[in-house]
Order: sequence, then C-alpha cells, then structure tokens
Amino acid sequence: MTAAPPRVSATARVVRPVRTAWRRLTSMRTALILLFLLAVAAVPGSLLPQAPLNPDKTAAYIASHGAWGRFLDTVGMFDVFGSVWFAAIYLLLFISLVGCLIPRIRVHARAVVRKPLPAPRNLSRLPEAGYFDTAATPDDYAASARKVLGRRWRVVQRTEKSGAVTLSAEKGYSRETGNLIFHVALLATLLLIAIGRLYTYQGTRIVVQGDGFCNTISQYDAWQPGRFAAEGKVGPAPFCIDKLSKFTATYTAESEPRTFAAAVDYRTKVGAPTQHTTITVNHPLRLEGDRVYLIGHGFAPQITVTMPDGKIVHDTQVFVPTNATTLYSEGAFKELGPTDKKQDVGISGFFAPTPQETAAGVYTSASPQVQDPVLGIFVYTGDLNYNGLPQSVYTLDTSKMAKIGAVNLRVGETKSFSNGVKVTFDGWTPWASLQVSHDPAQGYLLFSALAMVLGLGASLGVRRRRLWLRIEPSGARTGSGDPAGGADEDSPTVVHVGGLARSDSGNFTSEFAGLLTRLGQAARPVREGYRSTLQITSDAEDAEDVIGAGKD
Repeated sequence: MTAAPPRVSATARVVRPVRTAWRRLTSMRTALILLFLLAVAAVPGSLLPQAPLNPDKTAAYIASHGAWGRFLDTVGMFDVFGSVWFAAIYLLLFISLVGCLIPRIRVHARAVVRKPLPAPRNLSRLPEAGYFDTAATPDDYAASARKVLGRRWRVVQRTEKSGAVTLSAEKGYSRETGNLIFHVALLATLLLIAIGRLYTYQGTRIVVQGDGFCNTISQYDAWQPGRFAAEGKVGPAPFCIDKLSKFTATYTAESEPRTFAAAVDYRTKVGAPTQHTTITVNHPLRLEGDRVYLIGHGFAPQITVTMPDGKIVHDTQVFVPTNATTLYSEGAFKELGPTDKKQDVGISGFFAPTPQETAAGVYTSASPQVQDPVLGIFVYTGDLNYNGLPQSVYTLDTSKMAKIGAVNLRVGETKSFSNGVKVTFDGWTPWASLQVSHDPAQGYLLFSALAMVLGLGASLGVRRRRLWLRIEPSGARTGSGDPAGGADEDSPTVVHVGGLARSDSGNFTSEFAGLLTRLGQAARPVREGYRSTLQITSDAEDAEDVIGAGKD
C-alpha cells in the first residue's frame, strides 16, 4: 500500500503562496527589474506632451492623432507620472527595496561585530599560500606581523592547544557597507521624490520689463501644485518681485545666445526692505524656500490706437515666440469700445526682431537680435465676443468682427483704416518668463545623491580579503606546513600564510605576494618558499570548506 500524501491545512495553503510571493518580491533581482521598468515607464513622459505641464499642446496632439491619441490618453500616457501604473511600479520598487535591505543590513551588522574566522587547519590548500621560517618566538613574530598588516586589516590573535599562535585578518567590509549605503540612499531618494511631489508647487509668470508680481496663485499664468499644495496645506511664501527693472540678452556674431540676465527688485515679505539681484540661467533667486528661475524671454510691442469713437489707447502686449531660434513672435491686441456699440478693435499680428522678406513678400526673422524690427498687423472691428468669459490674451476671436486692413509697420510709422481707426507702432520692450518652484525635499535629495555616489564608489573600489597566519614551533609538526616536508629542526618557528579573496578583481595573487614578502622581511627568515595557484578558480569554494573545518 502506498502512503497517503500529508494533509495540508487551509492556513498553510494560504500562507505558502503569500510567503513565496513575498520572497520573490523582496529579492534583489526583482528590485533591479522594477528599477529598469521604472526607467522605461518614464520614457513616454519625455517623448509625449504631458497634460499637467502643457494642456494646450496635449489637446492638440490628441486631436491631430485621432484614435491613437485617444488611446494614449486612456492609458495615461499624457500624465505618466500621475498614472496608476507608474505609481504601482514605484510602490512595488519601494516595497522590494525595503524587503531586501532590512535582512541584508541585519546580516551585515552581525558580520561587522563578529570576529574573523579561526585559521583553517591546512593553509596550504587555500588559493594563495606560502611559508617561511623565523628565529623569533611565536608571540614576538605575531607582534611584528600585526605591525606589518597595520590598521587596514582587522586582526584577531588566538593561541591553539598545540602552542601555535594564529592571526586571522580581514579587510574590505566597507564594500558591503558601501553597497548598503547606495541602496539605502536610493530608497531615500524614491521616498523624498514622492514626498516632494506632494508638497511641491510651481508657478510661471511672464513679466514685462517694468512690471512685477507677488507670489500668489491668482497672479500666475500657469500654476501646477502638488496634492497638498492644491488642498491648501502648503501656502506660497509671501515674497514679491516688485519689478523686472531690466532684461539683457547678448549674442555672438553668428546670433548664437551668450548670456541672459534679469535684474529684479524684490522683497522677501510684505513690508520688508526692497533688495536687488540679477537672475541668470541656472542661477536662480533663492528665498523663503522657493527658487525663482529665468526660463525664457521675448518681446512686447507697444502701439497707440485711435478708436472709432476718437478715444486714444496706448497698449503693450506680450507676443509669444513661434520660432525659438529667431524669436519670430505672434500675439494680439484687444481694445474695447463703448458697450453694445460693436466698436471694439482687435489686432492680431507678428513681430520680427530682424525682419527678412521672402520672395513671396512674407516677413520672417533672421536673428533674435532687434535690428529695425517690423510689426505686421491685421486689424478688425466689431464685437470681441467677451461675454464675461476668459479668453487667451495671445489669440483673437474674429467670429463677430470684420477685417478692415493689414499692414507692416516699423517703429514710428502710423497707418489709418476705415471707421477712424488709426494704429501707430511706438516700439517694443522685452519680457522675461520667471518660474517659481517650491520643493522642500530638494536639499535632502542632494545628500541622498552624494551618498549614492560614495556608496557606489566603495562598493566598486573596495575588495574583500582574508588572510591567516599560523605561527608554530617547528617541533609541533601540525601538518599544515610546506609540501616539502616541514621546516628545519634548527629553526625555532615556522610561519604558514594563507589568503583568500572573497571578491577578486584578478590581482590578489600579486597582492598576496607583496604581503608575503613584507611578512617575511619582518621575520628575518632562515629559509623561505612561496606557492601560488596564480589564479582564482573554483578552489575558492573548497577553501570555504577548509575555513569551516577550522572552526572545530
């Protein structure tokens, strides 16, 4: 009769797969796979427009790509870092790192406080081994050997029952320490990024030279808060950029950008004295935990408009570059007339800093530097169709307006149109785009990054080494001496040396030879010999068995 299979309890049937899944999740291989998946998952965020950063461009991409664009939107490709699947990979990576690091830290802590293993019985069987004789007593030579090894080796001296003195030396524990520091710092980086995304906020404001703004949500052109900032748990710091006093851009002879500088007057809080500084690229203004970056610039044309009712209006509007190289820009002016009279004036147009006329009679710009600029305008009258609803300041709704003319103007020129409308191009003024960023985790992330670099350097540069010395009177004859049959009877002491590389980069043979030479010189040997396997092979596994036998 065959024996019945053992019965498995219901609890075991549930616990066993859970334990197996946990072990696989917390393995280092799984952590590396998840880290790779996280890097791959972040790729769409750099290739596709992201809705939180540029909703208009995202909407245009979806509209132009039809069903494919809608599919990408459905799976969260236009908000990669806020998607469920990206958060799932992030969370699994975090759990995996925690699960595999805690046991490794515990094991490493025990290894650090544990004394080096006793010397194996047969040092000649180790991958690297040698021997020599000395006239010194075992205790005297042990003291000399400890001086040769110095502080880089952690050395423990033991005395065996036979009277032999052994030295067990180890070094390279900082390799695993560096490895753990790297992974702990990586874990801290993931945690800090997650916390930072909750508390962060980012606001962008285009500031015309001579204007300013305060750090309040209502004054930003674009506002991107983290979850806690959106819920009001984190408020913007109470500082103000009172005025963009001057913006300066310099270029090379080939019209390549050289420097950009925004001179600003600011106050750290309401009622504080005004201070002055200059913001340049990659050198932000830092105050109240926030950073003010200079991220872009352009031109704001200035015009004078005579309205149909005879009223004169002076206006300056920001034109947005459509060509980042030449700063060829487009924008609009919107001048309201009397209510319900349909005498509003709308002007759309372009600004060419260094105008260049094509064969088709169309103006482009040859350079971002301003040299006899041209303002091209298309003038409309009628109803601007506000209806109390917000509109983009950069585009013009002409659905209820009639076009009354178009003209290209240079500075100081005036053009008259029907209905008494007259437009004069008065000049231009620069504007700068300033971005206010708040991330409380940024400073801690810097320390985490430095710790990762230091830990990785220690992990790659430090090598684990073990070294044993058995110092015994020649008459002891323990059988661990040289293969030639032992030391001379006239020699009071024979020294056997064995070494093992726990993680070798291929040069422990030469390192051991140098150690053996220095140890022999400290012994004033009578005669000496040296044997080496010349390479680290699978014999290292046998050496571990030898080491284990030395504990008995």
